[in-house]
Amino acid sequence: MSDGKTKRYRLVVDIGKDPATGKRKQLTRTYDTKREAVAELSRIRNERNTGTYVAPRKTTVSDYLGTWLAGHVRDLESATARNYRDALQPVHDRLGSRELQTIEKADFDALAEWMATAGRKRGGTQGTGLGPRSIIMTLNTAQMALDVAVAERKLSYNPVRLVKRPKRGKPVHTLWSDAEEARFFDFAERDRLAAVIELFARGLRPEELCGIRWADIPLEQKLAKVGKNVRTMVEGKPVEKGAKTEAGIRTLPLDDDLAARLKRWHAQQSAEKLAAGEAYVDGGYVLTDELGTPWLPDKVRRYMYALMKQASVTKVTPYEAMRHAAGSRMARSGVPGHVIAAWLGHTKASFTYDNYVHARPDDLAAARDALGRKSG
Repeated sequence: MSDGKTKRYRLVVDIGKDPATGKRKQLTRTYDTKREAVAELSRIRNERNTGTYVAPRKTTVSDYLGTWLAGHVRDLESATARNYRDALQPVHDRLGSRELQTIEKADFDALAEWMATAGRKRGGTQGTGLGPRSIIMTLNTAQMALDVAVAERKLSYNPVRLVKRPKRGKPVHTLWSDAEEARFFDFAERDRLAAVIELFARGLRPEELCGIRWADIPLEQKLAKVGKNVRTMVEGKPVEKGAKTEAGIRTLPLDDDLAARLKRWHAQQSAEKLAAGEAYVDGGYVLTDELGTPWLPDKVRRYMYALMKQASVTKVTPYEAMRHAAGSRMARSGVPGHVIAAWLGHTKASFTYDNYVHARPDDLAAARDALGRKSG
C-alpha cells in the first residue's frame, strides 16, 4: 500500500479457527518495511507449526480472572473461594483494565512492590504495606490462573512465574511460662466455661471447638470426635462444614478429669435450658451462651483475651495459648511426633514440628541442665 510518498507493507495471514465461533480467522498487520512484514510472517508460521502460536485477543485481565475464578471455585469450600477472590483483588485493582496479552513480568513486579508499601485496605491502617504472606498469596493465585491461560493459548508465557517472591520470616510464637499457664487456668476454674476452656486446651482449632456437639462427645466412652462438625464465619455468615482433610477428623480420648468436667457442664447447660424455657435454642452444641446460641471463632478470641487480662497473664493469641501450647506440651512429655500430628489433625509430623512445637525459656533451662557437667 502507498500514499504516493510513503510505501508500507500489509501482512494478511490465516491464523486458524476462532475457538468460540469455529470460523477461520485472519490476522492483518501493517509494517513500514518489507523486512519487518516477512519476519513477522515467519514467526507466526513457525509458532503455528510448533503449536506455540497465541492469537491476539482483546480480553482484559479482570475479564479473564473473573471467568477463571467462576470455573475454578465451583467445587471449593466457600472459605477457600473467598480466599482466592481476596487474593486476586489487588490484581483487579492495579491491572484489571489492561488487555491480558499486554501484561509482563514488570507489571507484577510493580504490583508486588505496591502491595508491600501501600496495598493495605483493611485489617490495619489503610495505605500501609502488606506482609509477605499476602503478597505471596496474590502472586501464587495469579500464577495459578495464568497457567490456565497459557494452556488455553491465550498467553504465550506466564509472567508471574518470573516474579521473585518476598521472603517470609519464621513467625515468632509466644507461649506462657509454666507459672503463667498455671495462673490462667487457676483463674479460668471459676469461669462459666471452665470445662470448654479445658477442652480447647487439648489442642482443638477454634472452629472445631465452636462446631463440636454433644453427639460428638460420648461421655460414657470418654471420647471426643473432633473435626466432624466445624463452625466458622465466611463473608459475614456462619458456615457449618466438616474438616478439610481426613486427618482433621479424629477421635481423641478424654482424661478422667476432663470427662467429669464436661459431664458437669452438660448438666449446667440443661439447667440453663430449663430456666430459659422457649427462648432457648437447642442445637446440641457444646459451646453456647445461656440461651443455647452457638459461638463463632471471633467470639472465642475476644472472650479468651478478656480472660487473659483478668488473670493478669501475657496476652497471646488463643491459637497459641491452646493449640500451639498443646503440641509443645506433648513434645516436652516425650510424645512421638507422629502421635502429636495425629492428635492435632495433621497429615505430616514434620509440619507439626515446624509449626506447632516451640521452645520456651523454661525449656532452654532444662536443656542447660541436661548438658551441664557435674564436678567430681
